[in-house]
Amino acid sequence: MPRTKETKDTVVRAAGCVLWRRAPSGGSLELCLVHRPKYDDWSWPKGKLKPGEDPLAGALREVAEETGYTAVPGVELSTVAYMAGGRPKRVRYWVAEATAGRFTPNKEVDRLRWLPPAAARDRLTQFRDRELVDELLTALRLT
Repeated sequence: MPRTKETKDTVVRAAGCVLWRRAPSGGSLELCLVHRPKYDDWSWPKGKLKPGEDPLAGALREVAEETGYTAVPGVELSTVAYMAGGRPKRVRYWVAEATAGRFTPNKEVDRLRWLPPAAARDRLTQFRDRELVDELLTALRLT
């Protein structure tokens, strides 16, 4: 398969998850946010897709790499589109339940927080990421 030259108009394809769990004490809903020191922001676990990579597989890979957790995917959420580094970027998101794992800080993600939905919405750096909280809550009510 020949590689195409990437230009400033080439869309950056990425995927991630709105990762959730039931709190170990009390069972309330918690959402996972990651802190990326490169950007000094709080966001959902996500990342660029590898060439030819299935978006859902890439989203689960990114969750594992950035959080240390394995996850069971649920419904697909909205795709978020924005400009990044002068190029258009499209991030596909899925609801995903954390099943097992343990976070270890690394170069890409130095902190992780499990927060109630309202606190997660407030902590997210980008407003465009906040709508996904409501989408997740709606999706979990339907399942």
